Amino acid sequence: MGKRKKAAKKPSQPRRRAPLDTAFTCLFCHHDKSVTVRVDRKEGIAQLVCRVCDQRYQSKVNHLTEPVDIYSEWIDAADAAQHDAPAVRPAAASSSRPVAAAASDDDSDDD
Repeated sequence: MGKRKKAAKKPSQPRRRAPLDTAFTCLFCHHDKSVTVRVDRKEGIAQLVCRVCDQRYQSKVNHLTEPVDIYSEWIDAADAAQHDAPAVRPAAASSSRPVAAAASDDDSDDD
């Protein structure tokens, strides 16, 4: 007495990769899907443009570069520029010294 033969399973199809996004959220105006990335592999240049605030970024590409890579570079470049720029803050009046007293001190220097 022999065992029953099991039915052979059909070979599974390879999983399809979901396509990566080419439209992203802008860092400056925060609009969803307003940033588009165009990759020109022939010239080796990728251009990133926001349709709302007209922010632009350009980078070199190779045969492995995808639009999400250019978006990541843009985020890194914006962070680096923000950290390199000196923090410009308006002069705030201190709470320990009233503004009127500061003006009267300037007058006393002339004596």
